Amino acid sequence: MKILAIHNFHRKGSASGDDQVFKSETALLESHGNQVIKYTVSNDEFDNAGLIGKLSATFGMLWSSKNYRAVRQMIEKEKPDIVHIHTFFPLLSPSILYAAKRSGVKVVATLHDTRFVCPCSTSLRGTELCNECGDGKYFRMCKYGCFKNSRLQSFIVAGIFTYHRKRKSFYKQIDRYICLNENQIRLLTNIEFDKNKISKKYNFVPDAEANLKAVKVEGLPERYAVFYGRIGEEKGIRILMKIWDKLPDIPLVVMGGGPLEEEFRHWADGYDNVYFLGYTQHDKCLSIVKGGEFVVFPSIWYEGCSMVEIETESLGKGLIATDLGFSTEAIEDGKNGYKIKLGDIEGFQKCIVELWSKPELISEIGKNARLDYERKYRPEDNYEQLMEIYKKTMGQ
Repeated sequence: MKILAIHNFHRKGSASGDDQVFKSETALLESHGNQVIKYTVSNDEFDNAGLIGKLSATFGMLWSSKNYRAVRQMIEKEKPDIVHIHTFFPLLSPSILYAAKRSGVKVVATLHDTRFVCPCSTSLRGTELCNECGDGKYFRMCKYGCFKNSRLQSFIVAGIFTYHRKRKSFYKQIDRYICLNENQIRLLTNIEFDKNKISKKYNFVPDAEANLKAVKVEGLPERYAVFYGRIGEEKGIRILMKIWDKLPDIPLVVMGGGPLEEEFRHWADGYDNVYFLGYTQHDKCLSIVKGGEFVVFPSIWYEGCSMVEIETESLGKGLIATDLGFSTEAIEDGKNGYKIKLGDIEGFQKCIVELWSKPELISEIGKNARLDYERKYRPEDNYEQLMEIYKKTMGQ
């Protein structure tokens, strides 16, 4: 099969899950003999542009004629069997949906976030969950500065999504949506997306357990809990800080980078039991996770299909995570981890202390997590699901 895969990459150095999924999924397709043609852009292009280039790209977020033409020309030249779109915002713009559809090729889109409900993609207003813009009245974003804490940028984004909502771009120009969890499906059907056009497919990760060995890093304790991922508000980093404010006897190893990195480093310097390693090369990071006891994941937004969580399970480690989004269906309390109510600091603390004191239970939960990975998140199973989705979309 010939697939045209389209994606808007985040900035260089970003550890965004959708970037990782795009790379791993296209590689998986190629490894099975499919021909994958890639059309991608990067937000670095915006950062590196001059004033005129930035203005052009900003207007292009509504409709990018450049990317529209490029996608149509690529389809005419390559004649793919199907077009698979991952992230299109901001630079590709919804114009590429029209380019693919008007070329007569079926279009599949993986929804890595809640962008069709919340133009900011996070479903957060500050640190509170919010799905009000699902009604299409996007200009309320301006009042709160939802997009990057800017009323002006919120106005621009609200205008873009209002235009495409009226044109029903996201309803009519996509033949099939790939959702990553039941919560996504519920949010979409609540705003009248066709449930018959929705397929659920989890992400996948390679078998880290088979390829990595636990490593003991100099300066780290014998036993420790782990947090790794983006050091950002939505990942619950401030929740994590509050949790460990009252856990002086349990070591915590934290790996990752992000907008709250400086604030977190300053906080971590005040605790002898917190080890902040900053950005850590991926294989080394996973090896350190494998050497830990369990992973703490106090996210405050709707995770799609968290790569952190499925990587953790592939390593045979249990999770203590917020009962929200993907975690709600991925974790079975007391079996492969524990779910804690959103923002429940004391609940997290109590669970961490209790599990820490029971090494045998830690081991049992880790084994169950590994079994869960083998049932749901292996590459080969994922490939079969993806091909079935393609065939169904093409009417085969």
